Amino acid sequence: MKTEYRIKPIGYVKVSDTSFSIQVEREFWPALSNLEGFSHLTILWWGHLSKRPQEDGLVIEKLFKNGPNSMGVFSTRSPHRPNPILVSTIEIQSIDFDQGIIETLFIDAENDTPVLDIKPYFPMDRVKVCQTPEWCQHWPKWFEDFSTYNWMEEIVK
Repeated sequence: MKTEYRIKPIGYVKVSDTSFSIQVEREFWPALSNLEGFSHLTILWWGHLSKRPQEDGLVIEKLFKNGPNSMGVFSTRSPHRPNPILVSTIEIQSIDFDQGIIETLFIDAENDTPVLDIKPYFPMDRVKVCQTPEWCQHWPKWFEDFSTYNWMEEIVK
């Protein structure tokens, strides 16, 4: 069984004071064709600044005020994971096909974060009947409500 894999970034997140974008590496620009018409994308990225937990870091102390006292890392979206592969849904503002740049209003990644893959977001990615623990059932149900939700009220400081 292989225990090591090599992953090559297809681009990098670019963050400035006023903008968020994904700069796709030139060799992958042809893969951007036919993204016209999609409003959102699913971005898989490498949490290169994250700490990889040791065995004792696989359970995280209380994160959310209404949450359990501890949680297994797989029941969280913590960037500190055995393999820091993270996912974000972004809204496309524009795509510069000649420069390989995807502009968005926000992505929860740092500047120069390696992007592993880009996938179109389809309505079938939603789950009509979805179950979550009681402690987080009051969280936003839709992407559009996510950015205006007061997450600071949820997080244990």
